[in-house]
Amino acid sequence: MTQPMLRRGPRPLALHLMGSAMRAMAAMTCAPASPNWSAAWPISPQGRHEAARIRNAAAALGASPEAFSAAVWRRLLEQDRALIAGIAAYRRHPHARRLDDPPVIWREGPARLLSFAPRGRPVLFVPSLVNRAHVLDLDEGASMLRWLATHGVRPLLLDWGWPGAAERRFTLTDVVAGRLERALAAVPGRVALAGYCMGGLLALAAALRRPEKVRGLALLATPWDFHAEDARRAQGLAALLPGFEPMLEAQGALSVDALQMLFAALDPFSIAEKFRAFGRLRQDSPRARRFVVLEDWLNDGVPLAAPVARETLSGWYGRNDPARGEWHVAGLPVRPEAWAGPAFIAVPRRDRIVPPASARAMAVMPKAVLHEAAAGHIGMVAGEGAEAALWRPLAEWLKAV
Repeated sequence: MTQPMLRRGPRPLALHLMGSAMRAMAAMTCAPASPNWSAAWPISPQGRHEAARIRNAAAALGASPEAFSAAVWRRLLEQDRALIAGIAAYRRHPHARRLDDPPVIWREGPARLLSFAPRGRPVLFVPSLVNRAHVLDLDEGASMLRWLATHGVRPLLLDWGWPGAAERRFTLTDVVAGRLERALAAVPGRVALAGYCMGGLLALAAALRRPEKVRGLALLATPWDFHAEDARRAQGLAALLPGFEPMLEAQGALSVDALQMLFAALDPFSIAEKFRAFGRLRQDSPRARRFVVLEDWLNDGVPLAAPVARETLSGWYGRNDPARGEWHVAGLPVRPEAWAGPAFIAVPRRDRIVPPASARAMAVMPKAVLHEAAAGHIGMVAGEGAEAALWRPLAEWLKAV
């Protein structure tokens, strides 16, 4: 059972509050009454066009620059109040995840293999290394694995656990060719392997190394071409690595708060907006409870081992090694086109964490079934529409395999 967090997020709280304040400062600096408002700002052509549209609209309404600035200021204050109210409502909400863990059939260090059914077609689910595994077993009525267990599938979940001293020295080769392959070997016979997000890359690498154990490969919201839609953004994340080196040296890992900062950088304003929206919800509604358990999961992350952090930030985001065919595990190149077995590629169309074009790049597998879901990165596996978006299509594919 996952206990309620003692202090809820969003993490790091100061960063999100500071981001809201900086947004307000930028808005007021660029308001028409400000001496900084000029044709040179904003920099982008789209931004200049929007600035001109706002100026013209204000003039057409007979609004003075001063009145327009006052209106902007009032709107910013309203949004800040709504943000604080949403965060406060989340932090005091009584709901928390209270599901008991299913039986453990294998352990190694902090890692566990959980079995959600005594029989059925075995499917080993591999989550990311930086989040708790229970996003796939989120809450009562919101668990993909418990739902699959009632539809002829035997879900097995690899819970990586909290990295200890040994795990903080792990490379990606240690993760895949070591711990993941030993978890795979603990399951008798052949299994389907399903990876979510970062776990999909690990699952692909393991399947290529142990094809005799894997009868099918499902990759859920899994990135591959890290430069597919915005190479500069990916390289910008990699450029932060030198600044993290003192932490990596001291702690042997990239901390949860540092990881949260990196995720926030992908879409900085969406976090404040979702808390404003939460504050408007009826707090005893199923939607509010789903929000709470998802946010608890998001803010209760796992540190990333320093060698893995360097490999992923520099190699994946910086150089785009996977798409270039340059990513290797234990000396073996990891290339999706080399997987000859059945494959299911699930791509959320509204994904803000893994750009859809990055995930679609996996579909070069000879026997790939490409499934595009009308959902976001997390909503596809744990949102209110997840059963239609992913659970049923995945179950049907697993039965066909």
